[in-house]
Amino acid sequence: MDNQYTGVFEQVGEWWIGHVEELPGCNVQERTIEEARESLKEAVQLIVSANRELARRESEGHQVVREPLAVPVE
Repeated sequence: MDNQYTGVFEQVGEWWIGHVEELPGCNVQERTIEEARESLKEAVQLIVSANRELARRESEGHQVVREPLAVPVE
């Protein structure tokens, strides 16, 4: 499943700083914008995976329903 996020990149001196608008705390810093894009994609994957794992651990022993949720956002 592919999700859409908004990557924001800003050049600061010799560095490119990137963050995802929809995921507070998802930030990277790289020498090139291409490296920043790739690092930001990896950071999103890691954050989403970690959040899923934490949520699953917290719901162990509870009756829960997990299902895909599609929400169009403009």
